[in-house]
Amino acid sequence: MSEKPRILTGDTPTGQLHLGHWVGSLENRVALQDSYECYFLIANMHAFTTRVDKPDEIRRSTLEIVKDWIACGIDPERSTFVLQTEIPAIAELTWYLAMLLPFNRVMRNPTLKTELEDKGLGDNYSFGFPMYSVGQCADILIFRPKLVPVGEDQLAHIEPCREVARRFNQLYCGVDPHTEDADYEKAGGLFPIPEGKVGRVARLVGTDGKLKMSKSLNNAIFLTDEFKQIKKKLSGLYTGRVAMDEPGDINNSLFQYVRAFIRDEARVAELERRYAAGDNIGDGHIKVEVAEAIDALLAPMRERRAELAGEKGDEKVLEILREHTKKANAAAEETLYRAKQAMRLDFGRRELVFP
Repeated sequence: MSEKPRILTGDTPTGQLHLGHWVGSLENRVALQDSYECYFLIANMHAFTTRVDKPDEIRRSTLEIVKDWIACGIDPERSTFVLQTEIPAIAELTWYLAMLLPFNRVMRNPTLKTELEDKGLGDNYSFGFPMYSVGQCADILIFRPKLVPVGEDQLAHIEPCREVARRFNQLYCGVDPHTEDADYEKAGGLFPIPEGKVGRVARLVGTDGKLKMSKSLNNAIFLTDEFKQIKKKLSGLYTGRVAMDEPGDINNSLFQYVRAFIRDEARVAELERRYAAGDNIGDGHIKVEVAEAIDALLAPMRERRAELAGEKGDEKVLEILREHTKKANAAAEETLYRAKQAMRLDFGRRELVFP
């Protein structure tokens, strides 16, 4: 392993990335690349839990999300992209971890319950749908990370991972259950107890001014949006304010955007003061200023994204994924072998061969 502590996080390829993804997790990933050994997972296997009949769409989304990551500033020279379906150790570790997590505990995962409701699945979901919650534990633990950068709504997914890591270490590595989380490896445990790291904006409200930003809710500003699109979307952001000489609430949805995207602290303070006092400053003016700040953030991303367009871009992404798969599998196989040693299943060590 590298001397740097590890990070593992990722995304299910479900479509375009938006500003909520950026402030919630992507920004952290970019910033932490030099101080951590970073593994970023494309969860294309999990995508089949709700789109089993759309393999072409999933494949396209898989390539596109890698392009989005590179456009955001995730550097393939400094970080490792993990294509989930190409890492067989993840599926095997999922099986072992499933024996350590009671079914009722899996189904109590609040994020899982929310997804079932939001997607209107009722009782008509596959066995694989709750299984992916266990799979997320394997996604993380197979790389033994210290830190998992996530959005606020994903913190609940990390807790079962922490629980099953403790359980494995106690059952198979002889770690005392009273051991502090930070000391599990020192006490002989295989798996560190990973910590979640939420971005500087835990939950970015969408352009409707009410609900969390989401593609499915049609209230998202995408990382590929041009200035005109950004400005138009922000123009509909609801604040409840009527006139520019009316004192406004600086904790409303508009000012979440102000603090998130205008990086000049003195300017933010001035806007807050004038808005709260009703000092002749309208919502429209502030929305345009926020749109300009967002456009300045996204412009270099759009430029890098354009370089990966078309078939040549696809070929470059596939080349990166194939090369990174070798490194990711080396790390994953090492963890799996050590887990099987602890479980007394080390009857031989396999070697993966890549074309």
